[in-house]
Amino acid sequence: MSQRIETLRGMHDVLHTEVHAWQAFEAQVRAVMSAYAYQELRTPMLENTALFKRSLGAATDIVEKEMFTFVDRDKRSISLRPENTASCVRSAIQHGYLYQGPLRLWYGGPMFRHERPQKGRYRQFHQVGVEAFGFADPDIEFEIIALGERLWQALGIAGHIRLELNTLGTAEERAAYRETLVAYFSAHRRQLDEDSARRLQSNPLRILDSKNADMQALLADAPKLWDSLGDASRVRFETLCAMLKSAGIGYQIVPRLVRGLDYYTHTVFEWVTDSLGAQGAVCAGGRYDGLIEQLGGRPTPGIGFAMGVERLLLLIEAGGVGVAPPQPHAYLLLIGERAGAEGMVIAEKLRDAVPGLRLQTQCGGGSMKSQMKRADKSGAALALIVGDSELDDNSVTCKPLREAREQNALSFDELTETLRGIVAAEP
Repeated sequence: MSQRIETLRGMHDVLHTEVHAWQAFEAQVRAVMSAYAYQELRTPMLENTALFKRSLGAATDIVEKEMFTFVDRDKRSISLRPENTASCVRSAIQHGYLYQGPLRLWYGGPMFRHERPQKGRYRQFHQVGVEAFGFADPDIEFEIIALGERLWQALGIAGHIRLELNTLGTAEERAAYRETLVAYFSAHRRQLDEDSARRLQSNPLRILDSKNADMQALLADAPKLWDSLGDASRVRFETLCAMLKSAGIGYQIVPRLVRGLDYYTHTVFEWVTDSLGAQGAVCAGGRYDGLIEQLGGRPTPGIGFAMGVERLLLLIEAGGVGVAPPQPHAYLLLIGERAGAEGMVIAEKLRDAVPGLRLQTQCGGGSMKSQMKRADKSGAALALIVGDSELDDNSVTCKPLREAREQNALSFDELTETLRGIVAAEP
């Protein structure tokens, strides 16, 4: 026997028993995006490696350690996308969207990072995100946060998730704070762990993200970004907070919530949960007014967020708000050789006559008893039986499977009316 081939480490199948949860999630996403008039964009999974080096930085962990990068037959360095904001910006620049005025986009699909696999985190993982280009005022920040909050409500997980918020100020204020932070940590270099020491010059704001228990006292005494902000940045952030309060959207200001990439400015935010153990962040975003220019476009403000689909599905499951897979409305039993041939045509006519009907048809024959077992196991509300007598009478025997009612023979028109009533009664 040949050796069995299995999925690569960190890759996973979404099984037929699981995909209904994905479909229900995607349907809610589409409904909420439509409510805010965001348009879907689909970008390639393969991009030039230079796109991510320029957007994320050549010295970042994602580029140095996590990207799936290789040289193709044309001797180009290409990478599977580790995130999609850079691809959305590349698309906007390449196709001239930015000259058509402000734009609201959303996307969904697989991303790839060579990380250590763990629960809810894979090497091929899925994200849904939004990007808005050309909006400079804090009202778009409110809109994007409100969009996220509406999605959590629709998914039934609003009670298991909280919003954390901070501001990074302008690029100049952020740069000044960076220098203050470098000076502080340099004076306490001996207390830094290996990762933090490495980040001291390349990405000092990321030191604030450290979960090392031995560094928490040092981090607590670190200079605060708020102290580096001017009046305009403070008023801007306070305006956003006032809008959130007015809309009843709760939040917590977290001064150590930062982004390590220099193109981020002003508002940054995360939705986090305590229901998934160490995997607390399920959605993160912020304003990136410097990114579009950094990737070759004209200076244009931008803001967006991305959520991890696998983690959100785990959160939905943990919150007990999962969606049951849809069951067939009816199961068609075909008894005898003649019914096996003619019954398949009847099934097609029923699907034509009753839009939205979920009809599972018995294939491969079998005894009446075995077919009834399969019908019951399918979860269908009705068993529809076609044998020689039904064919002779131009009828179908209709047997309720979930209610204590007698079976009866129905004409095709009577049956279609019955099935239409079942389909229409669904929520």
